[in-house]
Amino acid sequence: MTKPGLLLFMTDIDAAHETEFHRWYEEEHIRERLAIPGFLTARRFLTLEGSPKYLAIYDLESPDVLRSPEYQLMIGTGKTPWTRRMEQLFVNARRNVYVGISERRR
Repeated sequence: MTKPGLLLFMTDIDAAHETEFHRWYEEEHIRERLAIPGFLTARRFLTLEGSPKYLAIYDLESPDVLRSPEYQLMIGTGKTPWTRRMEQLFVNARRNVYVGISERRR
């Protein structure tokens, strides 16, 4: 049985670019990720305290999804000009990949 994965990305962004940052996430970035087989959900959060200010969480069928040809293309030569521009604006960015070890539900 394949263990589920989680991709977590956190970043700050200068206030002057926040409107475009949100548009990019909602109009392009999340759609691109969810079109990749194995990406199950995408959620975004705003911190109530601490930093970085923004958090995105992607549930994955498995961390192996991040080695798929589709994902590798998306993060390599397949990046759009808008993505390349936005990445230059990230401040204090952090990216982590996790594999599931336990799950419980109410």
